Amino acid sequence: MRSFLSVCALSVAMSAPVISPAAFAAAGPASAPTAAPTPRSVTSPAATSALPNPLAGAAKSSDATAALPDVVPPLLTPLPQVTGAPTPPGIDAAAWTLVDTLSGTIIASSNADTRRAPASLTKLMTAYLVFQALRAKSITLAQEAPVSENAWRTGGSRMFIEPRKPVTVDELLHGVIVQSGNDATVALAELVAGSTAVFVQRMNDEAAKLGLASTHYADVNGLPSPDHYSTANDLARLTVALIRDFPEYYPMFAIKEYRYNNITQSNRNRLLWSDPYVDGVKTGHTDDAGFCLVASAKRGERRLVSVVLGAESDAGRTAESQKLLNWGFQAFDTVALYQSGKPVASLRVWKGTEREVSAGFLANRYVTLPKGKASELQLTMHSTQPLIAPVLASQQVGTVDVALEGQKIASFPLIALQAVPIASIFGRAVDTVRLWFSHR
Repeated sequence: MRSFLSVCALSVAMSAPVISPAAFAAAGPASAPTAAPTPRSVTSPAATSALPNPLAGAAKSSDATAALPDVVPPLLTPLPQVTGAPTPPGIDAAAWTLVDTLSGTIIASSNADTRRAPASLTKLMTAYLVFQALRAKSITLAQEAPVSENAWRTGGSRMFIEPRKPVTVDELLHGVIVQSGNDATVALAELVAGSTAVFVQRMNDEAAKLGLASTHYADVNGLPSPDHYSTANDLARLTVALIRDFPEYYPMFAIKEYRYNNITQSNRNRLLWSDPYVDGVKTGHTDDAGFCLVASAKRGERRLVSVVLGAESDAGRTAESQKLLNWGFQAFDTVALYQSGKPVASLRVWKGTEREVSAGFLANRYVTLPKGKASELQLTMHSTQPLIAPVLASQQVGTVDVALEGQKIASFPLIALQAVPIASIFGRAVDTVRLWFSHR
């Protein structure tokens, strides 16, 4: 009987399609989770199992670990309300949001997806594109920029550049970020793109790339226009991306004052003076937008970004932003659950050269939760079953759900930490029979 089953298994294995090494290599780089050559790892049913809570023995109040923070995508996820979660303070503004950049979590928000005039918060995108041009070396900080009559005559807040006076890219950036100069913004846009119209198109293209689905730009400065709008959540996404992508230039946003053309102007972000943890980022104001402020503070390895739109006054946007930041740090923890590259589980692999594959993450995984609740987290792994070779390194092989008091608060894609090539014809034959009997 055993020999008969072996012959049957060999027949099945020989009749099944075989993926050649060349085809396996052509499936794509190992770093691309979507490049798995077999759809069965995506469509197969998942097996569910509990995972131990690595923070079960942690102190009741556990802040983020001292590990370097990971790159956080600008896609932000709202934190579901759990029983007993802290209630946000009353914020006197038309719209607001509070984001933890380590976990990518929206801690709390109000009207955060409602389109509003962003005023000079528009200059965050202007700065983002100029930083891109600097990194691409299409411009340099020391480069002198021409000042057109268009830039010189731009109204509103100004840096006071002049057509016949040399000005460098570095000076213009300080004029945009610290002084919120509309004239400096136009000069940089014309230098980078040739015209403000082309630069605005690039702004909208970049907004689409960053997932700012409710944002559209009509100019480089944020002057009132029905076609110029954004949301609190989109502005938070943009700020997270700016801090993440350009850490070498972000310190400019902490500069309190700047002097150009014998005129010293102060940064309008008053939190830079009152809160030692605040290191940015930008204010905005028009009659249409009201008083707006995007602020960011870092305590230890943890960074929060607050966005307050449509406050009643300069003092109001400062006070409401401070209130949000203090509440976020005091009422919530951000904890590191898993370290990059460390196995979380071993999963059975069928028809491969190895019987198991280590599964984990290629980035540290953080969760934000009410303070002191880290030891109460429940972790559940949903793994792909059956997982059939070949398995690529970085291929998704399941998910890990994180719950608190029965409410899911996060979900992380579980990936293979190494590749498992397809087995020999005999190995595939044996596993074919085993799979057949196990699924009868």
